Amino acid sequence: QAQLVEPGGGLVQPGGSLRLSCSPSGRTFSTFTMGWFRQAPGKDREFLAAIRWSGIGTYYADYVKGRFTISRNDAKNTVYLQMNSPKAEDTAVYYCAASPPRYYSGSDAPRVSWEYNYWGQGTQVTVSS
Repeated sequence: QAQLVEPGGGLVQPGGSLRLSCSPSGRTFSTFTMGWFRQAPGKDREFLAAIRWSGIGTYYADYVKGRFTISRNDAKNTVYLQMNSPKAEDTAVYYCAASPPRYYSGSDAPRVSWEYNYWGQGTQVTVSS
């Protein structure tokens, strides 16, 4: 059974840093796009960043560009989201997701949740002093 496992999350102070990780298992995701989303209470789930297992290229939402970094470690089969200088408004449940190749345009990653058909269980991130 395919699944995305997301350990990590927790409490981080404003201006600090936190790294989330996501490890797929149960099937091959080598042709997939891996993405990070988040959902705050009372708000829609929103796209943050994406990366493909094959090739290069990272994709970000404007509101996290320059603060969050997505990366992957092929040897560990893990995708990361590095959160630097988080703000209180970054408090949310963070989700890792995988999108099949048909939703990759060649110039941009999929950015809406329905284009992703595998999801992690979500991990709570709270930014507070």
